[in-house]
Amino acid sequence: MSIYDQVWDVVVIGGGAAGLLAATSAADRGRNVLLLEKNRKLGVKILMSGGTRCNITHDCGPKEIAAAIGENGRFLYPALGTLPPCQVIQMIESCNVPTKIETTGKIFPASDRALDVRDALVSLAESAGAHLKPLHPVTQITSDGTSFKIETDQGDVNARRVILTTGGKSYPGCGTTGDGYTWAGQFGHTIVPPVAALTPIRTTDAWPRELSGMTIAKAGVSIADPVGERPNQPAKILDHCNDSMLFTHFGFSGPAVLNVSRTVNLHDSPNRLQLNLDFVCDQTPDQFRSTFQDHLIANGKSSIGNLLMDYVPRRLVHCLLDRSGVIPATRAAELNREQANRLMSELKQASFPISGTLGFEKAEVTAGGIAVDEIDPKTMESKLCPGLFLAGEVINIDGPIGGYNFQAAFSTGWLAGQHA
Repeated sequence: MSIYDQVWDVVVIGGGAAGLLAATSAADRGRNVLLLEKNRKLGVKILMSGGTRCNITHDCGPKEIAAAIGENGRFLYPALGTLPPCQVIQMIESCNVPTKIETTGKIFPASDRALDVRDALVSLAESAGAHLKPLHPVTQITSDGTSFKIETDQGDVNARRVILTTGGKSYPGCGTTGDGYTWAGQFGHTIVPPVAALTPIRTTDAWPRELSGMTIAKAGVSIADPVGERPNQPAKILDHCNDSMLFTHFGFSGPAVLNVSRTVNLHDSPNRLQLNLDFVCDQTPDQFRSTFQDHLIANGKSSIGNLLMDYVPRRLVHCLLDRSGVIPATRAAELNREQANRLMSELKQASFPISGTLGFEKAEVTAGGIAVDEIDPKTMESKLCPGLFLAGEVINIDGPIGGYNFQAAFSTGWLAGQHA
Protein backbone atom coordinates (compact mmCIF):
# COMPACT_ATOMS: atom_id res chain seq x y z
CA MET A 1 0.00 0.00 0.00
CA SER A 2 1.31 3.47 -0.89
CA ILE A 3 2.09 5.91 1.90
CA TYR A 4 -0.57 8.15 0.36
CA ASP A 5 -3.35 5.57 0.56
CA GLN A 6 -3.62 5.20 4.33
CA VAL A 7 -4.14 7.26 7.45
CA TRP A 8 -1.03 7.22 9.60
CA ASP A 9 -1.23 7.27 13.37
CA VAL A 10 1.74 9.64 13.51
CA VAL A 11 3.61 11.59 10.86
CA VAL A 12 6.94 13.10 11.91
CA ILE A 13 8.12 16.00 9.77
CA GLY A 14 11.89 16.36 9.85
CA GLY A 15 14.50 13.61 10.09
CA GLY A 16 17.05 15.15 12.44
CA ALA A 17 17.88 14.36 16.07
CA ALA A 18 14.40 15.18 17.43
CA GLY A 19 12.57 13.61 14.51
CA LEU A 20 14.40 10.27 14.62
CA LEU A 21 13.84 9.95 18.37
CA ALA A 22 10.18 10.96 17.99
CA ALA A 23 9.65 8.33 15.29
CA THR A 24 11.39 5.66 17.40
CA SER A 25 9.39 6.54 20.50
CA ALA A 26 6.01 6.52 18.76
CA ALA A 27 6.74 3.32 16.82
CA ASP A 28 7.91 1.61 20.02
CA ARG A 29 4.37 2.15 21.31
CA GLY A 30 2.94 0.24 18.36
CA ARG A 31 1.86 3.29 16.40
CA ASN A 32 1.95 3.33 12.60
CA VAL A 33 4.63 6.00 12.05
CA LEU A 34 5.85 7.79 8.93
CA LEU A 35 8.81 10.18 8.97
CA LEU A 36 9.16 12.67 6.11
CA GLU A 37 12.53 14.32 5.41
CA LYS A 38 13.26 16.81 2.62
CA ASN A 39 16.94 15.86 2.20
CA ARG A 40 18.39 12.85 0.43
CA LYS A 41 20.03 11.81 3.72
CA LEU A 42 18.55 11.62 7.19
CA GLY A 43 20.24 13.49 10.02
CA VAL A 44 22.35 15.77 7.81
CA LYS A 45 23.01 18.19 10.66
CA ILE A 46 24.05 15.30 12.91
CA LEU A 47 26.68 14.38 10.34
CA MET A 48 28.12 17.92 10.41
CA SER A 49 27.97 18.45 14.15
CA GLY A 50 31.01 18.65 16.40
CA GLY A 51 33.36 18.95 13.45
CA THR A 52 31.87 15.68 12.10
CA ARG A 53 32.47 14.03 15.51
CA CYS A 54 28.98 14.66 16.99
CA ASN A 55 28.90 15.84 20.59
CA ILE A 56 25.97 13.59 21.58
CA THR A 57 25.24 14.96 25.04
CA HIS A 58 26.95 16.01 28.28
CA ASP A 59 28.11 13.97 31.23
CA CYS A 60 25.60 15.31 33.74
CA GLY A 61 22.03 14.92 34.94
CA PRO A 62 18.77 16.48 33.77
CA LYS A 63 18.98 19.42 36.19
CA GLU A 64 22.40 20.41 34.86
CA ILE A 65 21.14 20.23 31.27
CA ALA A 66 18.17 22.44 32.14
CA ALA A 67 20.39 24.91 34.00
CA ALA A 68 22.74 25.18 31.01
CA ILE A 69 19.79 25.90 28.70
CA GLY A 70 18.95 28.90 30.87
CA GLU A 71 15.71 30.86 30.90
CA ASN A 72 13.54 28.17 29.29
CA GLY A 73 15.37 25.26 30.89
CA ARG A 74 12.56 24.52 33.35
CA PHE A 75 10.27 23.78 30.42
CA LEU A 76 12.48 20.76 29.68
CA TYR A 77 12.15 19.09 33.09
CA PRO A 78 9.46 16.55 32.03
CA ALA A 79 11.26 15.72 28.78
CA LEU A 80 14.66 15.34 30.44
CA GLY A 81 13.10 13.22 33.18
CA THR A 82 11.61 10.92 30.53
CA LEU A 83 14.83 10.62 28.53
CA PRO A 84 17.92 11.77 30.50
CA PRO A 85 21.46 11.82 29.07
CA CYS A 86 22.35 8.39 30.47
CA GLN A 87 19.49 6.75 28.56
CA VAL A 88 20.47 8.47 25.31
CA ILE A 89 23.93 6.96 25.68
CA GLN A 90 22.46 3.53 26.47
CA MET A 91 20.33 3.66 23.33
CA ILE A 92 23.25 4.61 21.08
CA GLU A 93 25.59 2.05 22.65
CA SER A 94 22.91 -0.63 22.16
CA CYS A 95 23.61 -0.16 18.43
CA ASN A 96 27.28 -1.12 18.90
CA VAL A 97 28.42 2.50 18.97
CA PRO A 98 30.60 2.90 22.09
CA THR A 99 30.97 6.40 23.52
CA LYS A 100 33.61 8.31 25.45
CA ILE A 101 33.57 11.17 27.94
CA GLU A 102 36.15 13.89 27.36
CA THR A 103 37.67 16.03 30.11
CA THR A 104 35.23 18.83 29.30
CA GLY A 105 32.27 16.53 30.04
CA LYS A 106 31.33 16.31 26.37
CA ILE A 107 30.30 12.84 25.21
CA PHE A 108 31.32 11.68 21.73
CA PRO A 109 31.26 8.37 19.88
CA ALA A 110 34.53 6.55 20.60
CA SER A 111 35.13 6.42 16.86
CA ASP A 112 34.89 10.24 16.56
CA ARG A 113 32.51 9.60 13.63
CA ALA A 114 29.20 11.45 13.57
CA LEU A 115 28.11 8.97 10.90
CA ASP A 116 28.08 6.20 13.50
CA VAL A 117 25.68 8.18 15.70
CA ARG A 118 23.40 9.05 12.79
CA ASP A 119 23.33 5.42 11.64
CA ALA A 120 22.53 4.26 15.19
CA LEU A 121 19.56 6.65 15.41
CA VAL A 122 18.27 5.56 11.99
CA SER A 123 18.65 1.92 13.01
CA LEU A 124 16.67 2.49 16.21
CA ALA A 125 13.80 4.08 14.27
CA GLU A 126 13.73 1.36 11.63
CA SER A 127 13.95 -1.42 14.21
CA ALA A 128 10.98 0.10 16.05
CA GLY A 129 8.98 -0.13 12.82
CA ALA A 130 8.93 3.52 11.70
CA HIS A 131 8.77 4.16 7.95
CA LEU A 132 11.48 6.66 6.97
CA LYS A 133 11.04 8.60 3.74
CA PRO A 134 13.82 10.98 2.65
CA LEU A 135 13.38 13.19 -0.42
CA HIS A 136 9.82 14.01 0.68
CA PRO A 137 9.75 17.77 1.29
CA VAL A 138 6.54 18.96 2.94
CA THR A 139 4.90 22.01 1.39
CA GLN A 140 1.83 22.49 3.57
CA ILE A 141 0.04 21.15 6.66
CA THR A 142 -3.69 21.59 7.29
CA SER A 143 -6.10 20.23 9.89
CA ASP A 144 -9.86 19.71 9.99
CA GLY A 145 -9.79 19.51 13.80
CA THR A 146 -9.57 15.72 13.99
CA SER A 147 -6.85 14.81 11.47
CA PHE A 148 -4.11 16.38 9.37
CA LYS A 149 -3.31 16.54 5.67
CA ILE A 150 0.40 16.87 4.91
CA GLU A 151 1.10 17.98 1.35
CA THR A 152 4.37 16.92 -0.27
CA ASP A 153 5.64 17.41 -3.80
CA GLN A 154 4.91 13.72 -4.40
CA GLY A 155 1.44 13.49 -2.96
CA ASP A 156 -0.71 14.12 0.11
CA VAL A 157 -0.28 12.18 3.36
CA ASN A 158 -2.99 11.87 6.03
CA ALA A 159 -2.34 11.53 9.75
CA ARG A 160 -4.14 11.49 13.06
CA ARG A 161 -1.16 13.17 14.80
CA VAL A 162 1.75 15.27 13.56
CA ILE A 163 5.11 15.83 15.25
CA LEU A 164 6.88 18.90 13.89
CA THR A 165 10.67 18.52 14.17
CA THR A 166 11.86 20.68 11.29
CA GLY A 167 14.64 22.45 13.20
CA GLY A 168 15.37 26.16 13.15
CA LYS A 169 17.28 28.25 10.60
CA SER A 170 20.88 27.36 11.45
CA TYR A 171 22.99 25.80 8.70
CA PRO A 172 20.27 26.28 6.04
CA GLY A 173 22.32 24.08 3.73
CA CYS A 174 21.12 21.18 5.91
CA GLY A 175 17.54 21.95 4.98
CA THR A 176 16.77 23.90 8.16
CA THR A 177 15.23 26.91 6.47
CA GLY A 178 12.55 27.82 9.01
CA ASP A 179 9.64 26.02 7.32
CA GLY A 180 8.28 24.87 10.66
CA TYR A 181 7.79 28.44 11.87
CA THR A 182 5.40 29.15 9.01
CA TRP A 183 3.32 26.04 9.63
CA ALA A 184 3.21 26.56 13.41
CA GLY A 185 2.24 30.17 12.84
CA GLN A 186 -0.67 29.09 10.65
CA PHE A 187 -1.97 27.09 13.64
CA GLY A 188 -1.82 30.23 15.80
CA HIS A 189 1.56 29.80 17.46
CA THR A 190 3.72 32.74 18.46
CA ILE A 191 7.18 32.69 16.90
CA VAL A 192 9.89 34.32 19.00
CA PRO A 193 12.05 36.03 16.31
CA PRO A 194 14.85 33.57 15.42
CA VAL A 195 18.47 34.68 15.63
CA ALA A 196 21.68 32.78 14.99
CA ALA A 197 23.38 31.29 18.05
CA LEU A 198 26.71 29.48 18.38
CA THR A 199 28.11 31.26 15.33
CA PRO A 200 31.57 32.84 14.73
CA ILE A 201 32.12 36.57 15.31
CA ARG A 202 33.61 39.00 12.80
CA THR A 203 35.85 42.01 13.36
CA THR A 204 37.25 44.75 11.13
CA ASP A 205 40.55 44.62 13.02
CA ALA A 206 43.36 43.13 10.92
CA TRP A 207 45.22 41.67 13.92
CA PRO A 208 43.28 38.34 14.19
CA ARG A 209 43.97 37.58 10.53
CA GLU A 210 47.69 37.46 11.30
CA LEU A 211 46.94 34.67 13.80
CA SER A 212 44.44 32.77 11.64
CA GLY A 213 44.35 29.11 12.63
CA MET A 214 45.79 29.61 16.13
CA THR A 215 43.87 28.04 19.00
CA ILE A 216 44.10 29.29 22.58
CA ALA A 217 43.30 26.40 24.91
CA LYS A 218 41.60 28.62 27.46
CA ALA A 219 40.69 32.28 27.24
CA GLY A 220 38.11 34.57 28.73
CA VAL A 221 35.90 35.96 25.98
CA SER A 222 33.45 38.71 26.82
CA ILE A 223 31.05 40.92 24.92
CA ALA A 224 31.08 44.51 26.11
CA ASP A 225 28.95 47.55 25.34
CA PRO A 226 31.27 50.57 25.57
CA VAL A 227 28.38 53.06 25.58
CA GLY A 228 27.67 53.82 29.22
CA GLU A 229 24.85 55.87 30.66
CA ARG A 230 27.35 58.39 32.04
CA PRO A 231 30.61 59.82 30.64
CA ASN A 232 33.71 57.75 31.49
CA GLN A 233 31.54 54.88 32.70
CA PRO A 234 33.22 51.47 32.19
CA ALA A 235 31.94 49.30 29.35
CA LYS A 236 29.09 47.03 30.42
CA ILE A 237 29.86 43.31 30.14
CA LEU A 238 26.88 41.65 28.47
CA ASP A 239 28.17 38.07 28.26
CA HIS A 240 31.24 36.06 29.18
CA CYS A 241 32.68 32.58 28.69
CA ASN A 242 35.98 30.89 29.59
CA ASP A 243 36.87 28.17 27.09
CA SER A 244 39.04 27.52 24.05
CA MET A 245 38.97 29.98 21.16
CA LEU A 246 40.25 30.19 17.60
CA PHE A 247 41.59 33.10 15.56
CA THR A 248 40.31 33.13 11.97
CA HIS A 249 40.72 35.13 8.79
CA PHE A 250 37.47 37.00 9.59
CA GLY A 251 37.77 37.26 13.37
CA PHE A 252 37.07 34.70 16.06
CA SER A 253 35.58 31.24 16.56
CA GLY A 254 35.88 28.31 18.96
CA PRO A 255 33.64 27.33 21.90
CA ALA A 256 34.13 30.46 24.03
CA VAL A 257 33.34 32.76 21.10
CA LEU A 258 30.38 30.71 19.85
CA ASN A 259 28.83 30.67 23.32
CA VAL A 260 28.67 34.48 23.49
CA SER A 261 27.63 35.08 19.87
CA ARG A 262 23.92 34.85 20.71
CA THR A 263 24.28 38.07 22.72
CA VAL A 264 25.74 39.87 19.71
CA ASN A 265 22.89 38.82 17.42
CA LEU A 266 20.24 39.76 19.98
CA HIS A 267 21.66 43.25 20.51
CA ASP A 268 19.94 46.24 18.90
CA SER A 269 23.28 47.73 17.79
CA PRO A 270 25.77 44.87 17.45
CA ASN A 271 28.30 47.01 15.57
CA ARG A 272 28.88 49.19 18.61
CA LEU A 273 29.88 46.20 20.73
CA GLN A 274 33.42 45.02 21.38
CA LEU A 275 34.93 41.62 22.04
CA ASN A 276 37.43 41.40 24.90
CA LEU A 277 40.00 38.61 25.24
CA ASP A 278 41.59 37.60 28.54
CA PHE A 279 44.58 35.32 27.98
CA VAL A 280 45.15 34.83 31.72
CA CYS A 281 41.56 34.13 32.73
CA ASP A 282 42.52 31.89 35.65
CA GLN A 283 43.71 34.97 37.56
CA THR A 284 41.82 38.06 38.70
CA PRO A 285 43.21 41.41 37.49
CA ASP A 286 44.81 42.06 40.91
CA GLN A 287 46.33 38.57 41.06
CA PHE A 288 47.71 38.89 37.56
CA ARG A 289 49.18 42.34 38.18
CA SER A 290 51.01 41.02 41.23
CA THR A 291 52.30 37.81 39.63
CA PHE A 292 53.27 39.57 36.38
CA GLN A 293 55.29 42.21 38.19
CA ASP A 294 57.00 39.51 40.29
CA HIS A 295 57.76 37.64 37.05
CA LEU A 296 59.39 40.72 35.54
CA ILE A 297 61.55 41.23 38.60
CA ALA A 298 62.60 37.58 38.83
CA ASN A 299 63.53 37.47 35.13
CA GLY A 300 64.91 40.95 34.65
CA LYS A 301 67.65 39.87 32.23
CA SER A 302 65.25 37.99 29.92
CA SER A 303 63.81 39.64 26.84
CA ILE A 304 60.17 40.51 27.16
CA GLY A 305 59.54 38.55 23.95
CA ASN A 306 60.77 35.33 25.56
CA LEU A 307 59.11 36.10 28.88
CA LEU A 308 55.64 36.49 27.41
CA MET A 309 55.84 32.99 25.95
CA ASP A 310 55.19 31.79 29.50
CA TYR A 311 51.68 33.14 28.97
CA VAL A 312 50.81 32.88 25.27
CA PRO A 313 52.15 31.27 22.03
CA ARG A 314 55.03 32.92 20.15
CA ARG A 315 52.90 34.25 17.27
CA LEU A 316 50.55 35.90 19.73
CA VAL A 317 53.48 37.38 21.68
CA HIS A 318 54.61 39.39 18.66
CA CYS A 319 51.10 40.75 18.10
CA LEU A 320 50.69 41.74 21.75
CA LEU A 321 54.06 43.48 21.75
CA ASP A 322 53.21 45.30 18.53
CA ARG A 323 49.88 46.47 19.99
CA SER A 324 51.70 47.60 23.13
CA GLY A 325 54.48 49.37 21.26
CA VAL A 326 57.21 47.34 22.96
CA ILE A 327 60.29 46.00 21.14
CA PRO A 328 60.58 42.20 21.61
CA ALA A 329 64.28 42.35 22.55
CA THR A 330 63.60 44.74 25.45
CA ARG A 331 64.83 43.24 28.74
CA ALA A 332 62.16 42.79 31.39
CA ALA A 333 64.10 45.01 33.80
CA GLU A 334 64.12 47.81 31.22
CA LEU A 335 60.33 48.06 30.88
CA ASN A 336 58.93 51.30 32.22
CA ARG A 337 55.66 51.42 34.14
CA GLU A 338 53.62 52.55 31.13
CA GLN A 339 54.93 49.71 28.94
CA ALA A 340 54.28 47.13 31.67
CA ASN A 341 50.73 48.44 32.13
CA ARG A 342 50.04 48.28 28.39
CA LEU A 343 51.28 44.68 28.25
CA MET A 344 49.18 43.67 31.23
CA SER A 345 46.16 45.32 29.62
CA GLU A 346 46.70 43.42 26.35
CA LEU A 347 47.13 40.11 28.15
CA LYS A 348 44.09 40.67 30.34
CA GLN A 349 41.72 42.66 28.12
CA ALA A 350 42.62 42.91 24.47
CA SER A 351 39.63 44.62 22.84
CA PHE A 352 38.36 44.38 19.26
CA PRO A 353 35.47 46.04 17.45
CA ILE A 354 32.68 43.65 16.44
CA SER A 355 31.37 43.93 12.89
CA GLY A 356 28.74 41.21 13.27
CA THR A 357 28.68 37.41 13.09
CA LEU A 358 28.59 34.79 10.36
CA GLY A 359 24.87 34.41 11.07
CA PHE A 360 22.69 31.42 10.29
CA GLU A 361 25.01 30.19 7.53
CA LYS A 362 27.51 28.99 10.15
CA ALA A 363 25.34 28.88 13.28
CA GLU A 364 25.14 25.58 15.13
CA VAL A 365 21.72 26.37 16.64
CA THR A 366 18.87 28.86 16.45
CA ALA A 367 17.78 31.04 19.36
CA GLY A 368 14.06 31.79 19.21
CA GLY A 369 11.29 29.79 17.60
CA ILE A 370 7.89 28.53 18.76
CA ALA A 371 7.03 30.01 22.16
CA VAL A 372 7.27 27.33 24.86
CA ASP A 373 4.33 28.66 26.88
CA GLU A 374 2.07 27.50 24.03
CA ILE A 375 3.32 23.90 24.36
CA ASP A 376 2.40 21.39 27.10
CA PRO A 377 5.80 20.49 28.63
CA LYS A 378 4.44 17.14 29.88
CA THR A 379 3.51 15.92 26.39
CA MET A 380 5.00 18.42 23.85
CA GLU A 381 1.49 18.83 22.41
CA SER A 382 0.40 22.22 21.13
CA LYS A 383 -2.01 24.01 23.45
CA LEU A 384 -3.55 25.66 20.40
CA CYS A 385 -3.93 22.76 17.96
CA PRO A 386 -4.84 19.32 19.38
CA GLY A 387 -2.87 16.53 17.76
CA LEU A 388 0.06 18.76 16.80
CA PHE A 389 3.28 18.06 18.71
CA LEU A 390 6.44 20.17 18.60
CA ALA A 391 10.01 19.15 19.43
CA GLY A 392 13.65 20.02 18.90
CA GLU A 393 15.19 23.22 17.63
CA VAL A 394 11.93 24.49 16.12
CA ILE A 395 10.86 25.52 19.64
CA ASN A 396 12.41 28.41 21.59
CA ILE A 397 15.11 26.38 23.33
CA ASP A 398 18.85 26.80 22.88
CA GLY A 399 21.91 26.23 25.01
CA PRO A 400 25.71 26.42 24.95
CA ILE A 401 28.19 24.13 23.26
CA GLY A 402 28.61 20.82 25.03
CA GLY A 403 25.88 18.48 23.80
CA TYR A 404 23.07 20.37 25.55
CA ASN A 405 21.18 21.21 22.36
CA PHE A 406 21.24 17.64 21.08
CA GLN A 407 20.04 16.41 24.46
CA ALA A 408 17.13 18.87 24.36
CA ALA A 409 16.25 17.63 20.88
CA PHE A 410 16.49 13.95 21.85
CA SER A 411 14.39 14.40 25.00
CA THR A 412 11.65 16.56 23.50
CA GLY A 413 11.43 14.31 20.45
CA TRP A 414 11.14 11.21 22.61
CA LEU A 415 8.48 12.76 24.85
CA ALA A 416 6.44 13.87 21.85
CA GLY A 417 6.58 10.34 20.45
CA GLN A 418 5.37 8.93 23.76
CA HIS A 419 2.19 11.02 23.62
CA ALA A 420 1.39 11.49 19.94
